[in-house]
Amino acid sequence: MKNVTSIAQFSVPDIETEVIRRRDMRSVFTFTIDPKDAKDFDDALSFETLDDGTYQVGVHIADVTFYVRPDTDIDKTAYQKATSIYYVDHVLPMLPEELCNDLCSLRPNEDKLTMSVIFTMDQNARVLKHKICRTVIRSNFRLAYEEAQTILDHLATDTLPLRYPCELETALKKINDLAKILRRERMNNGALDIEQEELQFELDENKHPVKIIFHKPTDANHLIEEFMLLANRTIATEMGKRGHEFVYRVHDKPDQEKLEQVGMFQKRFKDTIPASVIEMLTIRAMAKAVYDTHNIGHYGLAFDYYTHFTSPIRRYPDMMVHRLVAKFILGERTRGAVAPEELKEACLHCSEMEQFAQQEERDSVKAMQTIWMADHLGEEFDGTIVNVTDFGLFLRLDDNCCEGLIHITDLVKDDYMLYDAKNFRLIGERTGKTFTIGDRLHVQLTRADIDKKQIDFQLVNKDINN
Repeated sequence: MKNVTSIAQFSVPDIETEVIRRRDMRSVFTFTIDPKDAKDFDDALSFETLDDGTYQVGVHIADVTFYVRPDTDIDKTAYQKATSIYYVDHVLPMLPEELCNDLCSLRPNEDKLTMSVIFTMDQNARVLKHKICRTVIRSNFRLAYEEAQTILDHLATDTLPLRYPCELETALKKINDLAKILRRERMNNGALDIEQEELQFELDENKHPVKIIFHKPTDANHLIEEFMLLANRTIATEMGKRGHEFVYRVHDKPDQEKLEQVGMFQKRFKDTIPASVIEMLTIRAMAKAVYDTHNIGHYGLAFDYYTHFTSPIRRYPDMMVHRLVAKFILGERTRGAVAPEELKEACLHCSEMEQFAQQEERDSVKAMQTIWMADHLGEEFDGTIVNVTDFGLFLRLDDNCCEGLIHITDLVKDDYMLYDAKNFRLIGERTGKTFTIGDRLHVQLTRADIDKKQIDFQLVNKDINN
């Protein structure tokens, strides 16, 4: 694949010239919330209270396709990659760094070009009207999620000791209130409430893991999530009702037999297994979300229409959506909209590349976990069985979520273990001892093969359920 790193093939636009063609929102209070180590900021929120007491919330997305024109080398390379890949110790970006971290990144105190969805909302988070348009913004603040959450926590208790502008405090509080209503309504409509802790590694100067950290989603995460979901759904709904060819993000209904099996399992073991195990089994029963020109809705989000519009720096489908919006909603004459006969193929390609990237990221995490565990050979751990196979048990450790195998031959001496797939368990033919998903075990780490990314445990006869 040709690696394009130069952006010399186009010039940096004159912002003042572009303002004539766009809605100028540089005077509206705007901010970003991202991971603390992020370098590319592709979404921002703006907030203002209107004279009638309603709120105007703008979701502003980096206008990547203004810079990346169709049929250029950069566009072709971005299409082939289809997505950025986030390894534990580095990022393989979809676009050149000059675009990701500079021109397109919505950095504070810089005029930036954006594609926006501007919502007028009442205090009950009802969208009274919306406007899709090209804009120019100027972010006033760049917040990390942790910092934003600290502000929200202090605002909730009226104990804000930090010196932040009143505009920021007001915007965060009001948008957070609206986001909570949006989230509650989404769950009431049948959206799945499955969110897992994010696993991160603290690395030393040699990129060796020294600590495993878990981040549970907070109100600050949900705040951004709900408004990105709202923008994505709004774009998809408008395009869908217009009847144009479009790139949808679709999620089919789960396999009913698998879902019923999870339900039976949950009913049987509801008092003995943690919720995280049920969530994991539910996820396994789910179909994968993909890109498609044929809309079937999004089961997991409980949306009739959904797309990906909000991350064009790191996802090519979002770039396709921006071009389609420009053509069919903004009425621009552009070569940017992919021809209908090409959209289906592009959706398939992007779905395949997304799955490839996800596997790469999972392998990267597994490799780093194995490296970390290799420093702890011989140590003992507590964990929960998360999968049962005909060759053994997979155990997830309590303190670091590392997963490893207890081979079937290492479970019970002088016994033959029978595999009961229907009930997710192994049963000793002679002793009758059983091991099933959700059981708590105490184990010793016996092997951490870094090359194969494999972790093996030996069962220790302590704290066993049966």
